[in-house]
Amino acid sequence: MSNQPASPWRERLTSPLTWHYAGFTVLLVLTVVLAARLGLDWAATNGRSTDALAGKQVELRAMDLQTAPLRGLDRRVEESRSQILAFYQKRIPPNYSSIAARVGELQVNSGVRLSRVQYSQGPPGNDLTEISMDAGIGGAYPDIMHFVNSLERDKTFFVIRAMQLTGTQGGLVNLRLRVSTWLRPADVPSDMPATPKLGEEGSTPTTEPANRPAAGKEGE
Repeated sequence: MSNQPASPWRERLTSPLTWHYAGFTVLLVLTVVLAARLGLDWAATNGRSTDALAGKQVELRAMDLQTAPLRGLDRRVEESRSQILAFYQKRIPPNYSSIAARVGELQVNSGVRLSRVQYSQGPPGNDLTEISMDAGIGGAYPDIMHFVNSLERDKTFFVIRAMQLTGTQGGLVNLRLRVSTWLRPADVPSDMPATPKLGEEGSTPTTEPANRPAAGKEGE
């Protein structure tokens, strides 16, 4: 029996080197496929992360804008309380008698004459109660204006509510005047009558606005 030479292809297939090449090629293809898939997944994940980060930055900016007015709120509240307390101490009369005493001093200094002076109280408030003075005032016109301006500029907090001309005689002017100030509820006399509304019987009619500005107002 004669020995036939082996086919070259058969030798190559049975050669260990051929199988090494084949295995290397398969591994190379798998590596390329896996690398491409990893790259695509990384790009998708990175895009989602960027979008999420941008969304969080927008939310953080919105929250920052919303909370901006609240920054330092405790400090501003404390400053407001201090200002209110200072206003009470400087501008609010300590008691009822000090109101009458101060009005009397301004009357003497301006040279006018007050008559039919009546005091009354408004509805009690939590912190302050309005005290009204309804009076007749007579004198020369410049003296009356001096008295009114002195009330508006006084350290004690007075507010002119209403004025009405009631007559003139021999160069003298007669007015009815309503003035308001405030007291702490505990300082209001218990027997003080209630203030009638403007326009009611016994009250000062509103014939001239009382909110005209007074130049050089002090204490504000």
